Amino acid sequence: MTDIIAMHSAEPVIFGVVKIVWKDGFAGIVDLRPLLAKGEMFEFLRVNPARFDDLKGDEIDFGSDSLRQRAERQAGLLHLAS
Repeated sequence: MTDIIAMHSAEPVIFGVVKIVWKDGFAGIVDLRPLLAKGEMFEFLRVNPARFDDLKGDEIDFGSDSLRQRAERQAGLLHLAS
């Protein structure tokens, strides 16, 4: 099992997209728009997208390890596409 690396900071880029820096120095962009587009849990953001701008790193409820995996996977896809 790998150690979970905590997030150092998180800031919104555009609605549904977050730039995260982890405490080990890795930085990545995570696109959460597919997740935010469905379900009642995120209805408050879809109704008022400006609330996403109030994002704070300690309020992200996806888990640091899950977000890290998404960031690494999305970075890999971007690299392949370029």
